[in-house]
Amino acid sequence: MRSAMKFEMMYQARMLSSQIAMRAMKNEENTLRQFDKTKFLKELKHCRFKAGYYSKEKTALYTEIEHVKRFDTDFYEENTQCYTVTEDEDEPLDVRYVVLKENDLAKSLDDLRMKILGYLIFSFILMGIVGYFLGKLFLKPVHEQIESLDKFISDTTHELNTPISAILMTIQSLKDVEPKKMKRLEASAKRLSTMYGSLTYRLEGGVEPSEDLCLAEIIQERVGFIKELVDSKKLKVVLELEATKIYMPQRSVYRLIDNLISNAIKYSNVGDTIFIRLENNVLQVKDTGIGIDKKIQEDIFKRYYRANDERGGFGIGLSIVFSICKKYKIKLGLDSKVGEGSTFKLTFPSKGRFSSKAENNTILR
Repeated sequence: MRSAMKFEMMYQARMLSSQIAMRAMKNEENTLRQFDKTKFLKELKHCRFKAGYYSKEKTALYTEIEHVKRFDTDFYEENTQCYTVTEDEDEPLDVRYVVLKENDLAKSLDDLRMKILGYLIFSFILMGIVGYFLGKLFLKPVHEQIESLDKFISDTTHELNTPISAILMTIQSLKDVEPKKMKRLEASAKRLSTMYGSLTYRLEGGVEPSEDLCLAEIIQERVGFIKELVDSKKLKVVLELEATKIYMPQRSVYRLIDNLISNAIKYSNVGDTIFIRLENNVLQVKDTGIGIDKKIQEDIFKRYYRANDERGGFGIGLSIVFSICKKYKIKLGLDSKVGEGSTFKLTFPSKGRFSSKAENNTILR
């Protein structure tokens, strides 16, 4: 726009200079005729720009411009206004300089900026709308697959409920069975029960009522429930529990503790130790197992993600832990190194302590 303005103004200034020169030649041919120079310059037809005509001494012969500061350049800008200066050394009618001024460049540039901004906003809105519908179109098969997978898991877990319950009840009534075989059978059944609980928790909806609970007692209860799983891998569980009050649904706490402990058991090696410590509203579940690569530590909380295919699982246990922590504002942390083990750290909102409960320091072998 500036370049176009410059060339237009210079062209119009040259045209005015030519008209002045032609009029000066006519005056020379007819010297007897009286001539009003100021009136001629005032009535001189010119373009849309303001014009000024100046002598060699830069004195205004006639001008529509208030102030002209420079005569040494053919084009310049000042305060978003353009000036062009055309010099004629022959000085026809004593006019040495023809100056034009343009006032609309700033407004034109602002109009152009507003148009560009408007087009950009319209383009982004249009791209957003198109992207939204294309995204829905392309992601529809993915959503269908996820829904199909959830339905499959829901149907499967529904079918598992009856035989798992039957197995657990049958184990309690069995007699004259070798203790080793009984423990193996009970560990397998409870592992199935834990997995069933995780699957149903993920798939079931509804809101559970919260209540005041003693977290230390629940941890002891859940560790006792899966004692056979611990014994099957010859693990040692060290408990250091401070009686801590929390306000959550009991079922959610069960799922939280079960999945953390099951995960520690799964990724521990035979004979390893699991440390469970509860102090100052902070629960730490530490194992000395295979550890987790730092590159995938953020991914292990994603649904259906499995860090290690050799250890089995559905890839939903830590996803459940993450969703429960997010829902009940529990700060979740992870510290892990490959070959050294992992520590999951849960910081619960402060609800105080059960002063009547003694601290527990227990070792399960």
